[in-house]
Amino acid sequence: MQQETHPDYHPVVFRDRAAGYAFLTRSTATSERTIEWDDGETYPVVDVEISSESHPFYTGKARTVDTEGRIAAFERRYGEGENKGDGG
Repeated sequence: MQQETHPDYHPVVFRDRAAGYAFLTRSTATSERTIEWDDGETYPVVDVEISSESHPFYTGKARTVDTEGRIAAFERRYGEGENKGDGG
């Protein structure tokens, strides 16, 4: 494996500021900011807008789309199964 062709892969803390959540992982991401982690070591920290702690899909707070209501509205507007404009 050629060392000069691969990016630097190192421990990085990703911090979700909206949820107040941070996790330590390995990444090629870099940052000028650092944070002292629970183990006493200092790591670069990357602030992210959303993570699994604040994303609606993972938190269970996702909006449900009313597909039945949309289908009913479509059928009211355009007719239920009618062949409009095909000459018959």
